[in-house]
Amino acid sequence: MNHDPQDTVSPRTIEQVYKPIDRRTFLKGSAVAMVGVAGLMAALKPLLALESGETTLDDLLQKHYRELKPEDLKKIMAALEAKTEKQYGVRPTIRDLKPIPGVEFGYALNLTRCIGCRKCAHACLKENNQSRDDAQDIEMSYIRVLEMNKGAINLETSSVYYDPETVPQKGKYYMPAQCHQCRQSPCTKVCPVQATWQEPDGVVVVDYNWCIGCRYCMAACPYDARRFNYKKPSLTKDQINPNQSYLSNRIRPKGVVEKCTFCLHRTRDGKYPACLEVCPTGARVFGNLLDPDSEINYILNNKRVYVLKEEVGTLPRFYYFFDK
Repeated sequence: MNHDPQDTVSPRTIEQVYKPIDRRTFLKGSAVAMVGVAGLMAALKPLLALESGETTLDDLLQKHYRELKPEDLKKIMAALEAKTEKQYGVRPTIRDLKPIPGVEFGYALNLTRCIGCRKCAHACLKENNQSRDDAQDIEMSYIRVLEMNKGAINLETSSVYYDPETVPQKGKYYMPAQCHQCRQSPCTKVCPVQATWQEPDGVVVVDYNWCIGCRYCMAACPYDARRFNYKKPSLTKDQINPNQSYLSNRIRPKGVVEKCTFCLHRTRDGKYPACLEVCPTGARVFGNLLDPDSEINYILNNKRVYVLKEEVGTLPRFYYFFDK
């Protein structure tokens, strides 16, 4: 039987598969394809930001993170440091910390010990250079602490609007939720310009200079783990954490989606995430899933462990467990 040569599909390399869409190409296509003012405004967001001064022409023309040469990224980070110093009066140190070979990060949280104090959420805000607008602390924090009725795991009946000064309440338990760094991450699959992806150590990251703010990733996330910057972060000089990473806690521009990265600027440097260090009850466990002797693996092998919304098939690296 004769075969049409076109019926034969040759294997593709990673480089051939991964071809991030140029934002200008996407914007042009979106402006034509999208119907309605809302769609057009979303497509033109980077250009509008350029006009308002939020974004420079260099930002708009910058290549995707994965296409940048080391010397180019070094110049970009230096420019971001200078921009932060000009705007906020303090010069940060922005690094590009790479994944550590042989490491896959995992997180576990002891629901028996969590008391709902929200110290983890506030430490996250400070560590990751998010706005300190008290009215938006709960909405913008990467960590949402849910107050739940004992015996129930129905997220729809939970509440984040409780008084942390009166916890723990009788008949309640508390479930902090954040990015689960999913193995099958729906957020990375829906991004039209591939501005978000999963790193070799399991951390899902965002190229904040490539994100177009369409918020498809927010809609796809089953854990409500992503946040959209509706305005420029409101920070004073003394509130800025100068220890920053390009793919982590550098100050994000208005109009992009941001998220938890397991504090990769700390964890890839051999430290614990900020939320773990401030937990007063020791409810949080973090470590290397590939190390059989790690504390996280002890939890997974010896405790009653479950994952949130297991039925959606995301295979998260974030686990919950009980003492008994």
